[in-house]
Amino acid sequence: MSGLSFKTLPFLLLIALLLLVSDIETSNATRNRGAAAASSLSKKKGKSHGSMSPHSTVFNVLDFGAKGDGTTDDTKAFEAAWAAACKIEASVVNVPPDQVFHVGPVSFSGPYCRHNIVFQLDGTIIAPKSSTPWGSGLLQWLQFTKLVGLTIKGSGTIDGNGAVWWQIAASDDHVSSSLGKMPNIKPTALRFYGSLNVTVTGITIINSPQCHLKFDNCVGALVYNFTAVSPGDSPNTDGIQLQNSKDVLIRSSNLSCGSDCVSIQTGCTNVYIHNVNCGPGRGISIGGLGKDNTKACVSNITVRDIVMHNTVNGVLIRTWQGGSGSVRSVHFSDIELSEVQVPIVIDQYYCDRASCANQTEAVALSGINYANIRGTYTVKPVHLSCSDNTPCSEVTLANIQLKPHKAGYHVSDPFCWQTFGHIYTPTVLPLDCLQMGKPTNNHDVC
Repeated sequence: MSGLSFKTLPFLLLIALLLLVSDIETSNATRNRGAAAASSLSKKKGKSHGSMSPHSTVFNVLDFGAKGDGTTDDTKAFEAAWAAACKIEASVVNVPPDQVFHVGPVSFSGPYCRHNIVFQLDGTIIAPKSSTPWGSGLLQWLQFTKLVGLTIKGSGTIDGNGAVWWQIAASDDHVSSSLGKMPNIKPTALRFYGSLNVTVTGITIINSPQCHLKFDNCVGALVYNFTAVSPGDSPNTDGIQLQNSKDVLIRSSNLSCGSDCVSIQTGCTNVYIHNVNCGPGRGISIGGLGKDNTKACVSNITVRDIVMHNTVNGVLIRTWQGGSGSVRSVHFSDIELSEVQVPIVIDQYYCDRASCANQTEAVALSGINYANIRGTYTVKPVHLSCSDNTPCSEVTLANIQLKPHKAGYHVSDPFCWQTFGHIYTPTVLPLDCLQMGKPTNNHDVC
């Protein structure tokens, strides 16, 4: 330090200042290059879509080789787009509008996919008409498995090409078709399995070979502004089917099909259905439960604000003889009916073939409530047929107003068997077959 003079000090300060400025510029340049690289990576991963969140990473199936011409098999393009989206939280698989995508049986699977993926369906997905892609038969066509927070939305359509499966002529194991022999096992169009917090909104499913939309082993499902359409004579084409699922909300939807508008099977609890148009079809049902002496448990079901037209049943609970378990805490209310064959049905002797063996055991029914159900019927207003060994208990009816569709039309009287409960307000039909009080036996083993 002895050689340092006041003349050299300003020079050293200048050098230090220049080094500091250089470090700042280098840091800024590094940040700018990092931002540019991140932007470039984002563009390679996917493109933004105007109707989607600007922060979403979007994977358009066209970018993965899909043709959208309705004839080219686009299955692998859909699989590739899904595989890419699966790696990124809240990403979007985009099926664009005004194009028809031919897609064979495909599974979009977790459980290692990131959460909250959106499947944006604005185009049309159509199933194969030929038998080749189906092999010996599959239970589903489009399946989403073990996912969290999945949303399927848009204005698009899923077309199951069900007509080739519905033909009556059949051999031992195949259904005859002009395009070959279709397998006897008919697939569900759209199925969710083992998933959490699934949403379906806006889309339409038409002409499913079997059930249109199914939730199996799911927790938390929301369906709204959804449409299912198939001919009234198409076999086993449920609009929505629930099995082993809980915390389900279905609302503001139109369901027109050949079987149940909504079918609730074993293992379902906390299901809430409201503001649904149903018909044609077979109404909204619980069951059949307890087939082949199995145990079935269903509870906390609410169905309200429903409009039904030209359906076989209105609200229906059906169980097989020989089953066990229970159906409890069910509420049907505020239902408008027109030209419904039998509006209110409990059938604990359900049989879907020529004859079934008589058995004493039965799924126990209790806490079944009907309120504000009104409209017209064509066959019988009420059919409550409960088990001799396990009668129905706590069945209540309030403000039931049912009239024949045409004055003077030949219809049957209400029927009750082993049904215990209460009528809380006068009904617009004679209903004196309900037994007051509680039965001695009602075996709830759930």
